[in-house]
Amino acid sequence: MPSKPAASRTSKARVDLGAQPGHRIRRLQQIAVAVFMQETESAAVTPVQFAVLNTLAEQPGIDQRTLARLVSFDTSTIGGVIDRLEARGALTRNLSPDDRRVRLLHLTDDGRELLAAVTPTMTLAQERILEPLSASEKNQFMALMQRVIAHHEDAQRGE
Repeated sequence: MPSKPAASRTSKARVDLGAQPGHRIRRLQQIAVAVFMQETESAAVTPVQFAVLNTLAEQPGIDQRTLARLVSFDTSTIGGVIDRLEARGALTRNLSPDDRRVRLLHLTDDGRELLAAVTPTMTLAQERILEPLSASEKNQFMALMQRVIAHHEDAQRGE
């Protein structure tokens, strides 16, 4: 039996990207990063760098692997983020007294100052991201996102 022409096969495979949750999530992430970068432009800090600075302020002396887990970032890619923040003088890496293969991360005074300077504009960015929603819609949106995230994190851990 002859196969169908390529055009008819592909036309049936088309989907409305705008109706797909993955596409909408990707677009929202792009918007969130763009808004964050607009608000924090003077500090030249990315969302992941902010997460690293904030996490190290809360938990000084953790290692790279722990940091990557806490900020939900790939362990190999977080190294580049740490390199850039170290080059800026925002953090230091020191050998662990218990394991010479492990480097422990600490904010410097410059890193703490950078975090303090960028936090108000980061907060403004978060408000801008959700500004079209009412207060109750914001709460619902955040709760639903957390539910989806928790479900998939549990599935990845095999729970």
